[in-house]
Amino acid sequence: MTPLHALFSLLYSISVLTLTDSSLSSITNAAPPAASKCTLLNSFQPGFFVQGDYVIGGIFPLHFNLKKPDLNGTYRPPPINCNGLYPRAFRWAQTMRLAVEEINQNPALLPNHTLGYTIFDSCGYPLTGKRAVLSMLNWVSEENSSMCTNASSLLAVIGASGSAQSIVLSRILQPFRIPMISYSSSCACLSDRQKYPTFFRVIPSDDYQVKAIAQLLVHFNWTWVGLLRGDHDYGRFAAKGLLRELQKTKVCVAYQEMIPMLYTRQGGLRIMKVMRSSTAKVVVVFAGEGEMTPFLRDYITQNSTGIQWVGSEALVTASVFSGREYYPYLGGTIGFGIRKGHISRLSDFLQTVNPKRYPDNVLVHELWESLYGCSPFPSSVTQMPPCSGQETLLEQHSAYMNTSSPRVAYNVYKAVYAIAHSLHNLLLCQPGRGPFQNNSCAQSNNIHPWQLQHYLQEVNFQIAGEEVDFDAKGDSVPYYDIINWQRGPEGNIEFVNVGLFDGTKAVGEELLIQEDGIIDCAICPEDFWSNNDRTACISKKVEYLTFDSLGIALTVMSVVGACFTLAVCGVFFCHRHTAIVRVNNSELSFFILFALTLCFLCSLLFIGKPTYWSCMLRHTAFSITFSLCISCILGKTLVVLAAFTATRPGHNIMKWLGPKQQRTIISSCTLIQVVICAAWLIDVPPFPSRNTQYEHSKIILECSVGSSLAFWCVLGYIGLQACLCFVLAFLARKLPGNFNEAKFITFSMLIFCAVWLAFIPAYISSPGNYADAVESFAILASSFSLLFCLFAPKSFIILLKPEKNSKQHLMGKEKK
Repeated sequence: MTPLHALFSLLYSISVLTLTDSSLSSITNAAPPAASKCTLLNSFQPGFFVQGDYVIGGIFPLHFNLKKPDLNGTYRPPPINCNGLYPRAFRWAQTMRLAVEEINQNPALLPNHTLGYTIFDSCGYPLTGKRAVLSMLNWVSEENSSMCTNASSLLAVIGASGSAQSIVLSRILQPFRIPMISYSSSCACLSDRQKYPTFFRVIPSDDYQVKAIAQLLVHFNWTWVGLLRGDHDYGRFAAKGLLRELQKTKVCVAYQEMIPMLYTRQGGLRIMKVMRSSTAKVVVVFAGEGEMTPFLRDYITQNSTGIQWVGSEALVTASVFSGREYYPYLGGTIGFGIRKGHISRLSDFLQTVNPKRYPDNVLVHELWESLYGCSPFPSSVTQMPPCSGQETLLEQHSAYMNTSSPRVAYNVYKAVYAIAHSLHNLLLCQPGRGPFQNNSCAQSNNIHPWQLQHYLQEVNFQIAGEEVDFDAKGDSVPYYDIINWQRGPEGNIEFVNVGLFDGTKAVGEELLIQEDGIIDCAICPEDFWSNNDRTACISKKVEYLTFDSLGIALTVMSVVGACFTLAVCGVFFCHRHTAIVRVNNSELSFFILFALTLCFLCSLLFIGKPTYWSCMLRHTAFSITFSLCISCILGKTLVVLAAFTATRPGHNIMKWLGPKQQRTIISSCTLIQVVICAAWLIDVPPFPSRNTQYEHSKIILECSVGSSLAFWCVLGYIGLQACLCFVLAFLARKLPGNFNEAKFITFSMLIFCAVWLAFIPAYISSPGNYADAVESFAILASSFSLLFCLFAPKSFIILLKPEKNSKQHLMGKEKK
């Protein structure tokens, strides 16, 4: 505690209760001298109060939000405001009231005596917990205060909810020797009888919980785990205890991270980065719902999955995480929860807590507004609509009325009965056989808290078949339910009991797990995927480039391209004796048209379900046909270049580029590609494959190229031919003549190269069946570019400008 906090605590204690030295003694013994004056400087009303012969206190976090005051210590701090009613804790408080009512109605327990109670709100913070316990010591109000004149009638306190609060409150109660029984403070540090001599609890110490978690990890063979804890004594001591227990096993901790008390998104994302980068997929958590709520909210937004959570009792039964939005990320969580019990009258009792019965109780009004979203008594203060009586319980607070498996509430129930049985045994004491000095007994009309503590230490009784007692450290019998988070019928999370940890059994026999009761998360076979509810494996959707919209479009383009090519071929055949067909070797033109027809048609091999033969034909057919086409264009380019060069004196190069030589060039260039393809097919041929890695919910049928080297070799060879053709055509682009075919060859090769250069990155980055579509489109685009660039100008002259289809015009020698 910092000096500033210590100063504030001192000032606040004084502001609540002003005591002289003599008045302090009056609290524990007798009245002070008449000259002493005890004055209340502040008052804090309890949430619920009932008078009785013997009064016990209850401290519960009825609100979860706190507006902290200015702690500068220079002036009296303003009142602390709590808001945000916590229905779960409100149910705990009602359980205490029910238990007291049952005891007072039971003629066999505390006959002729009644229990009273005073219940205060701690807001879940140690600071407001101090205010609650000091107000409790100060009695109920300024008007009724008798603390300054008589001994305190407060015999025991039930609380607090968290270990950090219990540490503070126990230290405050210790000088008054008032015993405190906690219902959910499990920090092992509280077992130290030197520091906390008046502390008891009906929840097992974390010393047992860490042993249980260590045994659980060993049982499931989870040997590589992460550790996540809160920034408080509970988290620190639990993590330290677990590390100590794991030293005896083969389980290792990959990392240990702390969720800060003042949570920030940046800090949470840093922790998630550590979790994602680690190979540990099991994470043990020692943190409550308070710090885990903002963390898990960010965890979900990051769409992080694949973690097996192991929760401590502070987390594993937190109903705030039972919503359906949490299941994909937290489903399958396993951990140890407070043992559940049965409180037969609790459900009916909760029904009686309503504004009509308690019209002046502010907490009951807040409860109604939280549960139903309406105000029972509308006023100008609240903005909520008035209740009509037809409202239904809001989904986020539906757990308030769920009394089927009370856990913390059951602990509260046991704590009240423990005090009642201890007080009952105290009153049964016979003079001369008592446990105190000279074998004396306590006086029934003047019982001191330390006298009750003696009987608390010795109490032993049964409730609902369960034995309740305390060991020398004030700890209860270590029982835990093993809780598994399973999917409910509406997609929400249900807390299912799948086992028990019994600390009374011999070492190694404490853990009992019902293996059949856990949802076992198993990986679906390769051809299957989990359904949306993740309850069954269903067949994955099989995808390939089919004759759907995309496949039909590619098919139409392929057929149209082939038809255009055949139409051009028909035009050229009908006009085969004209000058424009004969000028550059009509045989080469027909070879090119034949090769282009095959190029258009081979794109159809990429559509449909891949088979062994279609995969081998896809790449080899298009590579050979394109190589044939480019070889023919290369031969035509050489003929154009040689024809104009031969007109110069002393050049007779055309004798080396006759029809036979042209066929030899074409055959040789194409043969090289055939050899490459043959080697590819013999060595590692393409084959159909099932891609399950790109998208886990689908199977993509595709053709694996077999050898990536061979695939890029055939493409590289076609590219080399195209580049050579482009260079030669570029050199011949300015030769004389009205129809210089080299210009069109240059442009066609430019487009061809651009298409295939763009194909490379598009092909590599295209997923699954889209890679086939990209390759098919590249074949069609380059084929159309060759067809139109090489043959559209000729067809235009043949069909529309026949007067220009003469040798004189083509050579630029026509008469003006």
